[in-house]
Amino acid sequence: MAEEFDISRIDDVIHGRVRLGIMAVLSGVDTADFNTLKARLQTTDGNLSVHLRKLEDAGFVAVTKRFEGRKPLTEASMTPNGRKAFIAYLDAMQGLVGKA
Repeated sequence: MAEEFDISRIDDVIHGRVRLGIMAVLSGVDTADFNTLKARLQTTDGNLSVHLRKLEDAGFVAVTKRFEGRKPLTEASMTPNGRKAFIAYLDAMQGLVGKA
């Protein structure tokens, strides 16, 4: 029954379309560079930066910036807390889908 679904289990930090996309991409790789994420998620530099920062502030994603030669390289990876939160999010969504 839908009334048994607990909406509070849906993590607002992950639930946004771009943030969910970031988490989905990072769940399958060790790291992803900024340009790869931007292309996969079809978003702008500024939009991606804002969403990465929100995930980083929540402790779900680690962002590293370095230079490769003279070119800046920004990479993101999912943290252990991020992986736990993502699994909990997917479990909550599965509970909702299972009720439909």
